[in-house]
Amino acid sequence: MLMIFITFATMRMRKYLAVIAICATAMLSACHEGLALSEPLPAEPDYSDSTQWYVTNRQAPADVFYIISTETGDYQLPGGQVCHYADTYVDSLRAPLYGEMLGVDTLISGRLNYYAPYYRQCSLQSFQSDSLAATRLPVALGDVRRAFRYYLDHQNGGRPFVLAGFSQGAHILLELLREMDDDTYSRLIAAYAIGIAINDTIAHMVPARGADDTGVTICYNSVRGTACTLPGWGKSDVAINPVNWRTDSTAATLVTEPSPLLPVAEQQKDTMTVRLDTASGLLLVQGFTAQDYILPLLGVDGNYHTREIWLYRDQLRENIARRAARWLATH
Repeated sequence: MLMIFITFATMRMRKYLAVIAICATAMLSACHEGLALSEPLPAEPDYSDSTQWYVTNRQAPADVFYIISTETGDYQLPGGQVCHYADTYVDSLRAPLYGEMLGVDTLISGRLNYYAPYYRQCSLQSFQSDSLAATRLPVALGDVRRAFRYYLDHQNGGRPFVLAGFSQGAHILLELLREMDDDTYSRLIAAYAIGIAINDTIAHMVPARGADDTGVTICYNSVRGTACTLPGWGKSDVAINPVNWRTDSTAATLVTEPSPLLPVAEQQKDTMTVRLDTASGLLLVQGFTAQDYILPLLGVDGNYHTREIWLYRDQLRENIARRAARWLATH
């Protein structure tokens, strides 16, 4: 059985923040004065450097390009300044990023190739304010934009690809879709923008309507009830049920272990009912029993944001494979 050691959306942030305080003396040389609010800004990742990637080349005819979620917290430098961005060259800050990259690859890639760039993601604390998030996200977006360009030019080899992102990564994914040229879009199998709300008209963003349409965007947010939303994660105009791949209110049954923080063999499986609320675009989940899911700082009781990949891991892996097979068969 898979021993779960991955972190999703800073589920281990409390422990991680404590480690950062110990490691801070190693980071002073890694941060310098940047342009965003004159804050310390780590060195820009060089995507020609293989250490700035997590790659699994399975010699497959299609790829997954994955953008990780928020695994970074604010940390204080020895001089007293606070850095709000991951430093992709510092091992203690890379570790949780690597954990999610490895975990998601293990859970959903199946037989496809997998590419995930390290990037200067902004910290969880940045999302406590809309203005801070708006100011800091461009640094993260700029890195992933450059990484995606490098991937297309040097790693992709003209293959079709799945674009996937979770939370902060999903916000960045939408910008990549917005900027994507027609030739690149012609090779997009599907975009999985997980754990965000989509209410904008975005070029090349076509809502998924079933289990095997291609060139489409998949989006969902899991809650116990419609009042259990995170700030900025409310109603979504794009939504689908990842259990039955329907966009109506037909309920589906999901049977799986509720927590990635415990070994699978030590858990009882939950039997959950998953239904899409078509008015809000929220995924209503009943029968979830875990108590260790609330996101630090921003979390809300009854909001299952940290479990958006874990709960539906089997469905996502099977669906990615299905859409890839459909794309390859029709092109």
